[in-house]
Amino acid sequence: MTDILTVTMNPALDVSTSTGTVSDTHKLRCTAAIVHPGGGGVNVARVVHRLGGDCLALFPAGGMNGQRLQQLLAGEQVRRHCIDIAGETRESFSVHETTSGRDFRFVLPGPELSAAEWQDCLACFSGLPMPPRYLVASGSLPPGAPADFYARLVRLAHARGSLVVLDTSGPALAAALAEGVYLVKPSLRELRELTGHPLVTEQDWHAAALQIIRRGQAQVVALSLGEDGALLVTADRALRAKSLPVTVASSIGAGDSFVGGLLWALHRHQDLEQAFRHGMAAGAAALLAAGTALCQPADVERLCREVVMTPA
Repeated sequence: MTDILTVTMNPALDVSTSTGTVSDTHKLRCTAAIVHPGGGGVNVARVVHRLGGDCLALFPAGGMNGQRLQQLLAGEQVRRHCIDIAGETRESFSVHETTSGRDFRFVLPGPELSAAEWQDCLACFSGLPMPPRYLVASGSLPPGAPADFYARLVRLAHARGSLVVLDTSGPALAAALAEGVYLVKPSLRELRELTGHPLVTEQDWHAAALQIIRRGQAQVVALSLGEDGALLVTADRALRAKSLPVTVASSIGAGDSFVGGLLWALHRHQDLEQAFRHGMAAGAAALLAAGTALCQPADVERLCREVVMTPA
């Protein structure tokens, strides 16, 4: 039995580089490119694996980029199941501006999936001999996949007894929440889009998260707030965690590392408070590495002791 299954419908090769200043018109001389496997659930699987958890990454991939993606995951010894597709797996390109510390991210839409291809992904989950304890539905949907793809996946997970962790945006997020999940991790921007409200204060954030829970859309809301840390809300308690002061090499993959660290702790039967602590540490640890290198176990262990949490 697989403890954690991640589903990434729009994986990518993450290509990253850096330059002094990003400006228009002029040629920008960059450092040598760094290439990592990418996409929400792929990154979550990488984190869970390197922290010592049992995880399987499910994703569609095709073309030379798809082959490279699988090779990179094999190099990290991440267990994976690839659904072959006709289209070419996308690349995502990011540039770190060294003078300001800002990241510029260029994200392509990905290949268009046929109905048979996205249906194969659903069938793969349904066909697992034993359902996973946790199913992670993470990342954007590619062209061709219906907006309710994750909602369909959630229904299948409910039928098989898996707990769903959801990290997506837009119509895919709204549709999946309508089915009810165990945990959802929106950013503040995503929560504002979901609710249609500006959500200016911390009280607004807490009220919006609690509304999701009271509607039966999620049991736990982990709201990521960027430099302001994160907020974890359940029906009967809320915890606020401050961001950790680290030197940022890249912000890419920090949210996925947060989910990976939190899930790793949950699958070890730690309580939500400890899982939240590990998520915060993993997210901060990811900031230390360039590109989408994500977090390292030693950094997560060290930073975990520095996380400050208060009741909210």
